[in-house]
Amino acid sequence: MLEPVKVSLGVFMGLFYASIVPTTKSLESYVARGLAKSIVWAPSRMVDSAEDMLSIWQRNDTDTAVTTPPNMPVIIVAMARDYTPTGRDFTRQVADSQMVMLPGDVKERVFGVRTMAGDVRAQIAIFSQDEPTARSLAAQFLLFVDATPNRRFTAKYPFAGLSMDWPVQVEAPDSPAMSIQTEAHNLTVLAIDITLKAEIPLFDAPKAGEPHDGKGTPGDLIDPAGYPLLGHVEVIGREGDVARSAVVRDSIVNADRDR
Repeated sequence: MLEPVKVSLGVFMGLFYASIVPTTKSLESYVARGLAKSIVWAPSRMVDSAEDMLSIWQRNDTDTAVTTPPNMPVIIVAMARDYTPTGRDFTRQVADSQMVMLPGDVKERVFGVRTMAGDVRAQIAIFSQDEPTARSLAAQFLLFVDATPNRRFTAKYPFAGLSMDWPVQVEAPDSPAMSIQTEAHNLTVLAIDITLKAEIPLFDAPKAGEPHDGKGTPGDLIDPAGYPLLGHVEVIGREGDVARSAVVRDSIVNADRDR
């Protein structure tokens, strides 16, 4: 459910990496190292222990060679395991299924969709052996997030053979970079907390044995059938209604004649 948000956050961090201006000697080698060896994911939890995160990075053989001291600086990104519905002062969820026809669907099928609005906590932890480099990375990241185009991005959700973009907004770009204390004397760790406000779709389609439009396979996530459409409407008036209409028409004619 939240995997598309995580993937899109990774792309977002890649855009930040491409924007980094090297202001120290360490940053010169950092921007030349490549994204895969510069920004990594934490193992499915928030960075609650800087020493643990650094230990994981030290065990990561980024160069497939003889063990060497870990490359520094490094940015480790984590997403919290919890989930909180977005406050109603910001947006509202669509809890009742709405019938929609997806853009780009050549079969023009009708599906149901509900949308969840959730807050996803993420953390950006910067590790560096010198303070100026860590501070520069933190300041440049906060500047990157503060830029209007970077206040939001989209997450791609697949359904019925289509890939659709749904919005994710970055809240509070003015979050401070907090210093994390460690036992290492030559290590600076700065952590930045951000909240991602994501809109998450839940699509539904006819299941096997339920009425459908015959344009797909019921229960198939790749090529599902849509809900049956209304073919035509036929209105048949009752005899009394027809007679009553005739009386009204005659009354109007007589009134015109009297005038």
